[in-house]
Parts: sequence; structure tokens; C-alpha cells
Amino acid sequence: MYLDSKKKQEIFKKHGKGESDTGSAEGQIALFTHRITHLTNHLKANKKDFNTQRALVLLVGKRRNQLDYLMKKDIERYRAIIKKLKIRR
Repeated sequence: MYLDSKKKQEIFKKHGKGESDTGSAEGQIALFTHRITHLTNHLKANKKDFNTQRALVLLVGKRRNQLDYLMKKDIERYRAIIKKLKIRR
């Protein structure tokens, strides 16, 4: 599988507050971004995989909700995660 527990721990350690802090907004956004990147690459090779396309749209929506929450809660943390993950141009 492309996303095992070691990879998740690495993502949460790099972007969150620690390996076991899976609830932070930054960690969740980073995990969603990793999954979105993986699904996007999959869809480039498999254009007619509509179930994956739907899953991708749902993930983008979840990430957008987390980003909106973080922007309302703390604009500096929002700007930091946007810059770190290079989500916006």
C-alpha cells in the first residue's frame, strides 16, 4: 500500500506537532495533500477510473474545509502550512 503507518508517522512528524499528534489541522492537511497527489497521479494513467475521481473530489473538499477552519482559527498557521506544502502559487 502506498500509505503505511510509517509514512503517516513521517508526515505527522514533519508537519504536525509530533508523530502521535494525528488531530492537528496541519497534520491532517499534509496527509490529505499526500493522498491527493497520489490519486492525481493515478488518474493521469487511468482516465476512466470514476470511483477514484469521486474520491479525489471528496478529499479536495475535506482539505478545503480544514484549510478554511485553520484560516479562521489562526491565519499565521494557515500561511505557514500553505507555504510549506506549496498548495497555492
